[in-house]
Amino acid sequence: MNAWPWIALVALGAWHGLNPGMGWLFAVSLGLQNRSRVAIFQAMCAIAIGHALSVFAIISLAFLLGRYVPATWFGLAAALSLAGLGSWRLLRGRHPRWVGMRVNFRDLTWWSCLMASAHGAGLMLLPVFLIGGGAWCGVSSSSPLKSATEFQGFYNSIPGVCVHSLSQFVVAGIVAWLVYDIVGLTILRKSWFNADLVWSCSLIVAGLLMLLVRI
Repeated sequence: MNAWPWIALVALGAWHGLNPGMGWLFAVSLGLQNRSRVAIFQAMCAIAIGHALSVFAIISLAFLLGRYVPATWFGLAAALSLAGLGSWRLLRGRHPRWVGMRVNFRDLTWWSCLMASAHGAGLMLLPVFLIGGGAWCGVSSSSPLKSATEFQGFYNSIPGVCVHSLSQFVVAGIVAWLVYDIVGLTILRKSWFNADLVWSCSLIVAGLLMLLVRI
């Protein structure tokens, strides 16, 4: 088994973890509000679970559709979805916002799931599973997507989602801790950059790369 799909999943998890829109900024705010590092850890656990649920839902849908849609058309649709979502976010520049700061674990998990979905986190992983089918399970990438051996079956996607989500949790947790204990929100406001712009461009690039490979 080649290691690159796993490396890609870890790298994407780290990239998702760095995005403040995925939750670490919210976790820091809750930590400052409660004056507790424990609050940050609890928030990050809920955020990681919500992120994993969102990603797993997209991958599950991909498996379901992939059994009935030809691989070429499915790959094209996934690539266009990535590029389309990135373009829409680039033009719109906004995402759903939480209306209150007093949230419980379940609320925060649901919020994280919605935010990960709105940011296209699951879609960004599709190229790893689609393009990397052969490296993932040792079969030819020309095999039809509807074949169960393409991804070694539906259940074999679970470890990949878990590895990705763990990477997101670790990186986002480290960033949240650094901001809470060292950097502080004041400095962050002065040196802020447009994370949404970078994220939208990442979605577009991922979609274009996937489109080029499929063509």
